[in-house]
Amino acid sequence: MKTKTLKKNKVNVVTLGCSKNLFDSEVMMAQLKANKFEVEHEAKTDDSEIVIINTCGFIDNAKQESIDTILRYADAKKEGQVDKVYVTGCLSERYKSELEVEIPEVDAYFGTRDLPRLLKTLKADYKHELVGERLLTTPSHYAYFKIAEGCDRPCSFCAIPLMRGGHVSTPIEDLVLQAKSLAAKGVKELMLIAQDLTYYGLDLYKKRNLAELVDRLSDVEGIEWIRLHYAFPTGFPMDVLDVMNNKSNVCNYLDMPLQHGSTKMLKAMRRGTTREKTEALIQEIRNKVPDIALRTTLIAGYPGETEADFQEMYDWVEKTRFDRLGIFTYSHEENTHAYNFEDNVPDKLKRERADAIMELQSGISYELNQLKIGKEFKVLFDRIEGDYFIGRTEFDSPEVDNEVLVKKSEGYVRIGDFSKVIITSADHYDLYGKLV
Repeated sequence: MKTKTLKKNKVNVVTLGCSKNLFDSEVMMAQLKANKFEVEHEAKTDDSEIVIINTCGFIDNAKQESIDTILRYADAKKEGQVDKVYVTGCLSERYKSELEVEIPEVDAYFGTRDLPRLLKTLKADYKHELVGERLLTTPSHYAYFKIAEGCDRPCSFCAIPLMRGGHVSTPIEDLVLQAKSLAAKGVKELMLIAQDLTYYGLDLYKKRNLAELVDRLSDVEGIEWIRLHYAFPTGFPMDVLDVMNNKSNVCNYLDMPLQHGSTKMLKAMRRGTTREKTEALIQEIRNKVPDIALRTTLIAGYPGETEADFQEMYDWVEKTRFDRLGIFTYSHEENTHAYNFEDNVPDKLKRERADAIMELQSGISYELNQLKIGKEFKVLFDRIEGDYFIGRTEFDSPEVDNEVLVKKSEGYVRIGDFSKVIITSADHYDLYGKLV
């Protein structure tokens, strides 16, 4: 029985997981809007007739969050608070048949490349002329910018190829057009994302072509920052660093998930590299771009990780002094190569190891931030919170990295604008400053 009046043709899109999922939701929302649907992202009011949940299936915690969200809206449907519930994205790509049995209240499940079929179910047309168009869910001055889909790497722990398929690059011409369209709407910062930036262009141009892409994007009028996320270390195209040096709007920033600091573990993970090669690559990158901010992601508790393996990773993090670092505890994923091994590091120990790395990194981050005191930085302001304008330097990506806080009482900046800021104090992950 219905308990409230629902807005006909109003869709609430709920996104879980990573920035690549957010990008997909934005594309879907543009298609829905073009089909005369009223669309909201994670609506504050419960008056939508239709809910579409874009799920994550990456690791245990993310899968559980997706399942909990599906169950919440399945219950809302039973209570008449929504009419239709649809599920799309990675979790339903990977577990569609199981989900259909376990949560039959959902009207339909779709995979990661099923947008035309989802639209058809809603009696909407997939509009080819809209390819590249999105309804941004981020603040209007920055956007995630997906340059490729899928992954061809054989990493033993990773289920992404099961959910996203093989690597497919988007042509440079299409991406330049998309960038121009975003710039015309006021976007100033593009964050390049893919499962693997390093592989970009191999399928289309028979060579790694990230450097040419970044060079072409840097010429788009209005784009003031370009930031590189999720580069694979093996086969990294060093020529992209020349573009970074030559183009002032390419941020001195690189997000390169390295996963471990032990050669034994890297071999077990099928990463195609060693600790020694990784160290040489980092040194080469830092030699070419001396003030680059390097962000990485690691895994604690992979099957067979001994105390000695963990200590090797810990010592390597201490020595390497990454500017930014995140760490996951290993998640035992079906149909991956690592699923054949016993998940033999207890969860408590995985968490203890991850916490130890983060505590180490917190100290490194504090020391590096102290070196910024007294220096001037160009800061892009993202939002206002309490008494502060909050922004970022070129060395920081939204939501995962350091922030710069400037007191509102010290002057005025417009959100989405750049300003010069002198850093006056710093703690582990925040910088405090004054407008110049």
